[in-house]
Amino acid sequence: MCGIAGRFNYDRRLAVDPDVLRAMTDAVTHRGPDAEGHYVGAGIGLGHRRLSIIDLVSGDQPLANEDGTIQVVFNGEIYNFAALRDELQARGHVFRTKSDTEVIVHGYEEWGDRAIERFRGMFAIAIWDERRRRLVLARDRVGVKPLYYAPLESGIVFGSEIKSLLEDPGVPRDWSPAAIDAYLSLLYIPAPATIYRDVYKLPPAHILIAESGRVSIKRYWDLTFRGDGRTEREPEYLEALDGALAEAVRLRLISDVPLGAFLSGGVDSSIVVAYMAESSASPVVTTTVGFHQSAFDESQYAETVARHLGCAFHPQTANPQIEDLLPRLVWHFDEPFGDASAVPTYYVSQAARRLVTVALSGDGGDELWAGYGRHLVQREEMRVRRSLRRGATVAGLVAGALPLSVTGVRTLRRLALTEDESYAHKHARHLYEPHAKQRLYSRDFAASVLGVDPFEPLRAAWRACPSPDPVDRALSVDFRTYLPDDILTKVDRMSMAVSLEAREPLLDHPLLELSARIPSALKLKGGTTKYLLRRLLERRVPRSIATRRKHGFDAPTGEWLRGPLAPMVHEVLTDGRLAGRGLFHQPEVQRMWRRHRDGVADHRQRLWQLVMLELWFRRFIDGGRARNAAAGPILAQAV
Repeated sequence: MCGIAGRFNYDRRLAVDPDVLRAMTDAVTHRGPDAEGHYVGAGIGLGHRRLSIIDLVSGDQPLANEDGTIQVVFNGEIYNFAALRDELQARGHVFRTKSDTEVIVHGYEEWGDRAIERFRGMFAIAIWDERRRRLVLARDRVGVKPLYYAPLESGIVFGSEIKSLLEDPGVPRDWSPAAIDAYLSLLYIPAPATIYRDVYKLPPAHILIAESGRVSIKRYWDLTFRGDGRTEREPEYLEALDGALAEAVRLRLISDVPLGAFLSGGVDSSIVVAYMAESSASPVVTTTVGFHQSAFDESQYAETVARHLGCAFHPQTANPQIEDLLPRLVWHFDEPFGDASAVPTYYVSQAARRLVTVALSGDGGDELWAGYGRHLVQREEMRVRRSLRRGATVAGLVAGALPLSVTGVRTLRRLALTEDESYAHKHARHLYEPHAKQRLYSRDFAASVLGVDPFEPLRAAWRACPSPDPVDRALSVDFRTYLPDDILTKVDRMSMAVSLEAREPLLDHPLLELSARIPSALKLKGGTTKYLLRRLLERRVPRSIATRRKHGFDAPTGEWLRGPLAPMVHEVLTDGRLAGRGLFHQPEVQRMWRRHRDGVADHRQRLWQLVMLELWFRRFIDGGRARNAAAGPILAQAV
């Protein structure tokens, strides 16, 4: 795993500053502490920081072809590189390393941009074609690895993290009110937008080409749910799934450094570890983390799985210095990010890094196999809509007059919405829903986001799915939005913060394509979520594990806000700097804080989001350049 960065100037006479290029890679040293490399040519600069995983001796980057006209920097892993290397050698290409990076070099020579379609893995790739003066950027199909870019009049700047781009003085730092509105609605800022007006995320499964003074972007792969699977084929699907999982895990065990797994005792991580145990000659190294509060500790279930499978089990109880950790998290995410499960993700990554350099995770199980409560709610809501027909809208409008404290009133209110809008709003529960925004936003900020629809990316994903099945459509939405922009962002940043490579076998793209063909009734069967995954897991671990209800990877944020974080939260929300930004109605901010602090109400999620937003402002807007995560206490900085 690595960090990449670079700049391409359309005018070859406009030189790339090597000091700026080095600063861009220095900003992501945590992503690659083992080595660094740079290439500077006429109007082009490529930089790389390396975390050595495969071919420890000769795999440094940038890596070029024989005459140096193709240069590649890349972050990630190409799991099928051995088979591709054999194919390319048969076509006459000569390899001088054993690294997967060289497959990209020769693959581009042989197949051009179509080479990307042949790669099975997680990646963010930059290919410089000197003969054509052409820069190609590509991101993996799911969005496991990040890639950001800033199109400028003179060229394009890119990197694995936004902080690299900000080292280039030509990249503007103007922030976007619409992005803040989306963050408060969703916990994250959906692609392709970022918090900065002029910086973008390259969406998953897309290629960007910069040449001849312009930028073009195209999709090279898509996951399509068609809704034509048949439930009577359950035995066939089950065996196909068994084989696909075994292959996905086996491919991700390729490593020249110590390798292990995250293990929570839930369905997803347990099934990954079970298949690892079947493919590993030695006991699988597993790591789990919990908190002193029993409601946030799954270690007993993880231990049951580990002991049953003969794994080496390494539990840890986190005792976080949370007031010191939050500013560091802000620095690693680069933009406001409100998912508090980043905290346990950081600690389990930190614990794993003490033992291994690579860890497999179970990410993707919920989003592709119907593991969330909202999937069940969506299915039942659609049944109500179909039974009530036109009466559903009336019922929703009537529910609008009822207070939110009434059980089930949110579900009833959504009957008045269109289907796509209804599912989009399920992602915003306990966040800043429209009524909460009306109380929070200042008049000026509300005017600046008038007409902005933060749910449009989710609604568009719903509409783009050809399946008539509501659960298929819900899964398609999650796959295109929540999975890459929240879950995978969180795992990438927190694992890379401690220089750990995380691999996600449940997101192997042939496995995803199989999942999309399987009917939702074999994912969500009755009230059982992830039905087929559970059936396979029952073959390998105690039934009590395979039938466990979803727990969720959460943290005691409510207690932290009232306890060790209270002094920081009080300062951040009331010292005048947040109010001085003119975004929010300060009496409403103070009201939420007071009621939560006094135990009258539970505003943990909304307060967490406000704190993370304000800490972001202080680090990246007030604090200037953000090269060093330990650059000093941001609470003491002047506006």
